[in-house]
Amino acid sequence: GLNILRHSAAHVMAQAVQSINPEAKLGIGPPVTDGFYYDFDVTEPFQPEDLKAIEKAMDRIIRQGQRFQRRVVTEAEARAELANEPYKLELIGLKGVSTGSTTDDDLGQDGESVEVYWKDLCRGPHLPNTRMIGNGWALVRNAAAYWRGSEKNKQLQRIYGTAWPTKDELRAYQERQEEALKRDHR
Repeated sequence: GLNILRHSAAHVMAQAVQSINPEAKLGIGPPVTDGFYYDFDVTEPFQPEDLKAIEKAMDRIIRQGQRFQRRVVTEAEARAELANEPYKLELIGLKGVSTGSTTDDDLGQDGESVEVYWKDLCRGPHLPNTRMIGNGWALVRNAAAYWRGSEKNKQLQRIYGTAWPTKDELRAYQERQEEALKRDHR
């Protein structure tokens, strides 16, 4: 259940980023231990104030209760729909090919079609609507990451977030993180 919550939150973050910066190109956005991330190709690295604006946009999307709708489309339809998303087009080209990555969750599985949620490739599943993400989420930090983990590829901007079923579980996680920082002897 946590992976479904977190992956749904990652899609909301992608939508929020593109609502603020329509030129941002989408990479991938899987759930990970304790949270999720999404990679973006943007002209300027994200700053702390950008994360605050993205959080506000995410909150609006979550409160709207947008439905996650699964649409199975052909590869040609996906290419037409995602023509302005070069990283998604690359993933479509890799569909059915093992890349050795743990983030292949954006790839379709049945060879002839791919699944699309919002304007993103994905296997799913997702929560029925954005309102179900609730208020137990937060953006944590941003970093740089190479596309598909290879230093030969372009460096993208990655935003990390965390999502929990309740605000209390989010606070407990944040407290654990703060305690761990206090005990970091580096």
